[in-house]
Amino acid sequence: MKKTIHRILALMLLVPLSFCTPKSTGSDQKTMEANLLAYFKDDTHSLHFALSADGYTFTDVNNGEPVIAGDTIASQKGIRDPHITRGGDGAFYVAMTDLHLFAKQLGYRETTWERPQEEYDWGNNRGFVLMKSFDLIHWTHSNFLFDEAFENLKNIGCAWAPQTIYDPLQEKMMIYFTMRIGHGLTKMYYAYTDDDFTQLITEPKLLFEYPDENIQVLDADISEMPDGRYCMMYVAQENPGGIKMAVSDSINAAYKYFPEWIDQEPGACEAPNVWKRIGSDKWVLMYDIFSIQPHNFGFVETADFIDFTNLGHFNEGVMKTTNFTSPKHGSVIQLTKKEALELAEHWNMDFKF
Repeated sequence: MKKTIHRILALMLLVPLSFCTPKSTGSDQKTMEANLLAYFKDDTHSLHFALSADGYTFTDVNNGEPVIAGDTIASQKGIRDPHITRGGDGAFYVAMTDLHLFAKQLGYRETTWERPQEEYDWGNNRGFVLMKSFDLIHWTHSNFLFDEAFENLKNIGCAWAPQTIYDPLQEKMMIYFTMRIGHGLTKMYYAYTDDDFTQLITEPKLLFEYPDENIQVLDADISEMPDGRYCMMYVAQENPGGIKMAVSDSINAAYKYFPEWIDQEPGACEAPNVWKRIGSDKWVLMYDIFSIQPHNFGFVETADFIDFTNLGHFNEGVMKTTNFTSPKHGSVIQLTKKEALELAEHWNMDFKF
């Protein structure tokens, strides 16, 4: 049974309590006044955006319809697990899993999966969709396939849930993700991308290993701490699977394992994402609860990353949606007022502060 993290973790961390704020990159001198949620839905396998002026109520910019259709950008005609962040150059970066669960039913292919399940297991996609924009409206995009780029990954089983963060030491965007080799368990890896965000330019390396080698880990989410260290939320697929936390001095290595569960769900959840409330000392951990029907997002809030307050689910507590339901695998970033209004205007959305 999952246990809520308490004071024991403070003793283990031995760091100041308000330590896990995602650091704004590329726009430190700008005033942030809105939040943008990127997510997908199973019925569209496409990219969706929603805006919020207060960090509590989110409204889809296109009335619940995609802003970019998955069948226009993905080799499998569908995307999953979109993650959005801001890079060191001020641009927006979106990384997504190139995978459609229902491609056979929709006539995109003749088989359930892209490759034989008996050889590569469930899903078995081979790559990502990578997009970059300076205004959230005009995007470049590319399809990256691991088995075509790296000779030693010809036997890749799958690659899921890519996320990016700017690495100030390398001065590059680091992409980190879940990967399975052959029939093995999923683990978390990292690599670096080119400046145009079209491909991985370094071979993937292991990011973190769970102490129990029989447990799969996936869906990492990394935030930079004020003291320069890094906080990683991730999923441990125990019974039930849920969110745990690790900490490191390095962005890409030596993450220290802590056994406490961070989420407060009785069932399984995935896709953690940490974001700071604008004008507040509170942080939100958002996650995707796939063990309930209809599926929904769950939220906990903290000021010290020791005690977490359960905010419940979308539309069952203080967190609200106005014109969309059943979002999956989301991520939230901060926007300036100008960025939010220009995005809303582009989609003919009536958005007010």
